[in-house]
Amino acid sequence: MKNLLNYQSSEYDCGPVTLTNAIRYLFEREEIPPDIIKNIMLYCLDSCNEAGEVGKHGTSASAMMFLGSWLNQFGAIRKFPISCEFLSGESVSISQNSRIVGAIQQGGAVVVRLFLEVDHYVLLTGVEGEDVLLFDPYYEELDDVNLDAEYSLEGISFITDQPKRANRRVSMKRMNSHGKDFYEMGPDDHREALIIFNKEKRDAQGATVEYII
Repeated sequence: MKNLLNYQSSEYDCGPVTLTNAIRYLFEREEIPPDIIKNIMLYCLDSCNEAGEVGKHGTSASAMMFLGSWLNQFGAIRKFPISCEFLSGESVSISQNSRIVGAIQQGGAVVVRLFLEVDHYVLLTGVEGEDVLLFDPYYEELDDVNLDAEYSLEGISFITDQPKRANRRVSMKRMNSHGKDFYEMGPDDHREALIIFNKEKRDAQGATVEYII
């Protein structure tokens, strides 16, 4: 059975929650080894804030890269059907012919870093026309009087009926922007993404691209 996707427990754990959501999205609950969940929590939340407090600057790109590599090795050794590829810089773009959109269309999930006032991780799970479907682990309610006005910006809408897949629809144009408004990926030197596949489901769909680090 597929799990519902999760929301953050704090202001800082968008990284491990989103990476865990990728596993929950791609695999049945009964298939997921506890080692994967344990190591995601072990290696994320590795960044310090200006006061030197560990975890209060979230999860670093280095941690995401390491976990992608670890998941590949885990999959090979334990014969678990997972494969990952870490992208950074100019290679992190979202358009109809991009690597990320191609991976989503092949049934993959993509963890990306973007802006939601601060650095933030979300999970890309679908493409519809010129829009991307994503799950944002930062819980918001549409009828909350304190809901940030930025959620009403062009190219952003809420999805309320897909708790195992997505809760936002964001235009590719907005996500590709080099600015720092809501759901924009920002400058090239800031961009990172981790593509993750359930290899069995990808292969069953007839996909032929093998992603490895």
